[in-house]
Amino acid sequence: MTAQMHVPSLLSRAGAVSALTLAAVGGTLLAPGAAPEARAVTSHANKALSIAASKKGAPYRYGAAGPSRFDCSGLTLYAYKKAGKSLPRTAQQQYNKTRHVSAGSRQKGDLVFFHSGGKVYHVGIYAGSGKIWHSPKTGSWVKLDKIWSSKVYYGRVR
Repeated sequence: MTAQMHVPSLLSRAGAVSALTLAAVGGTLLAPGAAPEARAVTSHANKALSIAASKKGAPYRYGAAGPSRFDCSGLTLYAYKKAGKSLPRTAQQQYNKTRHVSAGSRQKGDLVFFHSGGKVYHVGIYAGSGKIWHSPKTGSWVKLDKIWSSKVYYGRVR
């Protein structure tokens, strides 16, 4: 009976050590109640990223939001709508609606907002490794590009 009483406390200590180890190496530990929401955010973001990538080569058209032509915010709107999340229409409105995150906290699927003079003028979806999927301008198409400016904000769709 004494051995049985030690097992739960041993597991508790092992769990605490694992959590501390995970934290020390920069991992993430989710509380049981937080797991579904955290997974849902990642799932929606990954799905939106995949949808945006699947539109590679679709031509740019001002004011277009898919399914075959896009402007910048039309692509992000379309990708997130297909992933089950709603966004407003323009890049500035999308920035206003997202949860702002630092460059160090950015994750694949986050929105990348380009700004000048306090106004957001372009948006894309972060693909990792300093790159975004976006629909840049007239005469261009949906493509993967390196982030070319340091004047960017990051936003996470809730």
